[in-house]
Amino acid sequence: MMTDDLLIFAKTLFGEAQHEGLKGMEAVASVIMNRLNHAKRKGDFWWGNTLSEICLKPFQFKCWNPAVSQMEELINPPWDSSVFQMALRVAQRAMNGFLSDPTNGATSYHDLDDNPAWSTTLVPSAEIGNRLFYATY
Repeated sequence: MMTDDLLIFAKTLFGEAQHEGLKGMEAVASVIMNRLNHAKRKGDFWWGNTLSEICLKPFQFKCWNPAVSQMEELINPPWDSSVFQMALRVAQRAMNGFLSDPTNGATSYHDLDDNPAWSTTLVPSAEIGNRLFYATY
């Protein structure tokens, strides 16, 4: 049975990491799960307390930005795409606790060619594909 959380999670993985391969998709999934686990430990957190809240929080994941051209693809995902099917499998594995964390506890990331202000004083916890990951909490 597909839950709303699973579908939103898979769409986020697809939108954020469809060009990053399996390792990149697993890394983004780990960030989302790390955020969820942090929120559960705290009892509440600003980025949300469920997978859907975390994925859909404004300005947290570029793929959900209304200005992004792929928004239609996220609303109506390509179900027959092998990459979307991979996103569904990665999301399910992560939700079931069967995904190891290659990011070393990261809760944030950015592309290598970006240099966001929030990252300038931090040391990356991992570099995977085209991204740097940070364990910020």
